[in-house]
Parts: sequence; structure tokens; C-alpha cells
Amino acid sequence: MKTIYIIHGPNLNLLGEREPDTYGSMTLAEINKKLVSVGQSLGLDVVPFQSNHEGELIEALQSIRRIASGIIINPGGFTHTSVALRDAISAIPVPVIEVHMSNVYKREEFRHTSLISPVCIGKIVGFGWRSYLLALYAFSDKGI
Repeated sequence: MKTIYIIHGPNLNLLGEREPDTYGSMTLAEINKKLVSVGQSLGLDVVPFQSNHEGELIEALQSIRRIASGIIINPGGFTHTSVALRDAISAIPVPVIEVHMSNVYKREEFRHTSLISPVCIGKIVGFGWRSYLLALYAFSDKGI
């Protein structure tokens, strides 16, 4: 069974109460529960992790570099600012898909630039919590 880690970055712990017009009303716990359930139906072991701290995200990536079959990451605000997170992703031999719940290209100009995208195998944006779901399908036998 493939093990897919889902790395949620800063402020995603506030889903359900933070900007519901942009991110929806589901909490992170509800999203994780759905992703674990769908993952099981796809033959994937899904392991979610969230941190508001850049160093903890980097530590998580490094610690799973030899055991993960794939990683889905929503780097949040670090998408546009973190060279260190980008370097951590490029240093591990695991395929990574970048996801964002909102369509970052319909938002502020600074959100259009991702330091993370060039070191990922793909990027999914704009489908709410289903952005993660689409990435799961990509890692399943039905996807890549």
C-alpha cells in the first residue's frame, strides 16, 4: 500500500472559521477525515500533518523522505516566501504535488508566484478541499 503524506502549512488549522468565502466551511479535521477515508478506498494510507512553523514543515519532509510514496503539500503563505521549504522538497526523492484550496491566480498578485511549484511534479488549485482529493487520485493506481 502506498503511503501518502499530506502536509498542511500555516493557518490551515483555522479552516472552517478563516475566510469561509474563500476556503469554505469545512474544518481541517473534517477534510483530513474525508481524505483518509477516500485514500483507503483508493488503496492509499493517508497521513495528515499540519504546522504553522516553517522549520517543523521542513523536519516533517526530511523525516518522511525514505518512507513516503508521495507527498501532497499546501504550503500556505510559505508558497511565496520560503526558499528553505523549496530546498527541502528538492532535496528529497519523493514526488510532491502542491495544492491550494483557492484559485491563487484570481487573488492578489503576490500569490501568483510560487517558489514551491518548480520542485513539484504538479500543482492543483481552486477546487476547495477537493484540490487535495484530486492530488490523491493522481497518486492512486487510477492516476500517476
